[in-house]
Amino acid sequence: MNTSELFHKLDIDGPILALDIGSGTQDALLAVPNTAPENWPRFVLPAPALQVASRIRELTKLRTPVWLHGGNMGGGFGGAVTEHLKQGLRLAATPQAAAALHDDINRVRSMGITITEDEHPQCPVGFAPVFLADYSPGFWNSLFDAASLPRPALVTAAQDHGVHADTGNREGRFRLWKRLLHHSKGNPAEWLYAEAPEECTRLAALQHAIGGGPVADTGTAAALGALATPEVAERSDREGVLVVNAGNSHTAAFLVFRRRVLGVYEHHTGMLSAAQLAKDMEEFRLGWLPDEQVRATGGHGCGFGDLPPEAEGFRPAFILGPRRELLRGRGAFIAPYGDMMLAGCHGLLHGIMSGGIRQ
Repeated sequence: MNTSELFHKLDIDGPILALDIGSGTQDALLAVPNTAPENWPRFVLPAPALQVASRIRELTKLRTPVWLHGGNMGGGFGGAVTEHLKQGLRLAATPQAAAALHDDINRVRSMGITITEDEHPQCPVGFAPVFLADYSPGFWNSLFDAASLPRPALVTAAQDHGVHADTGNREGRFRLWKRLLHHSKGNPAEWLYAEAPEECTRLAALQHAIGGGPVADTGTAAALGALATPEVAERSDREGVLVVNAGNSHTAAFLVFRRRVLGVYEHHTGMLSAAQLAKDMEEFRLGWLPDEQVRATGGHGCGFGDLPPEAEGFRPAFILGPRRELLRGRGAFIAPYGDMMLAGCHGLLHGIMSGGIRQ
């Protein structure tokens, strides 16, 4: 990565915080001008939703009612909410916070949650407030100050999400992938959004929280992270390659030829055995895997562009992600700039530098 070009392109002097928020961790990279990428400060912390879940469970043990406020975010704390309600304890939420549990507010009410709809909501008497946000400037600024690090001039972030009331979230989410695949001619740098799509309510809330910086899906960040690795990009110039990101919640795979994505696959990692994932990848790399078959087993789907003969079956596989052990022995494990968990962060920066942010 030519870091001087990156900061010159953005016309900023200060550092960039690249933040990749998944279901298990939030991975952060502080890109600092005039410093080699290997020396940039980095953090791998529990995902914000896990922090919220931990706080709710503490309050459940104390038999204390909970009031959720703040905004929309990743909903990985839903289990803690269910446990709290099963204990016969009260739980309330503002409409904005309730959206983190479900976009249909009536569904949230049906769970037994009271919606506080005042114009200027205040915590109900006897309740403990729990703030919801995927990105809190106060938290990050305090961390940077404690570590004597500069505060970022720009924040770019990725999050996994999507709301699609007309088709259901699984099918609708993959419709977004197909749209990106075909409307960008496979250039993943164009999969960064200058403005989050209407369907992506959580990504929009995240973009608002970071102050309007570019945002992307976590799968996009992973694909770009792989292409930020010279070995992968250069190999794709000669033949097609398979890139697999085995995340804590989702596994996304991409067929890449000449640095363009020609196929996308996505499934829920927890629903895949190592054998099933390996079988899916063998069929996917050849363009044989039906979209309906992936969805029938609980996945989001798969889609293809034109797969040229020169791609030669996308035989070399490059694998990353916290669950990559599922594919051990079936490809090369990669770690951009020596840190696999920061692949998505490097991918965000690579996408910005490549100049393809989608308006």
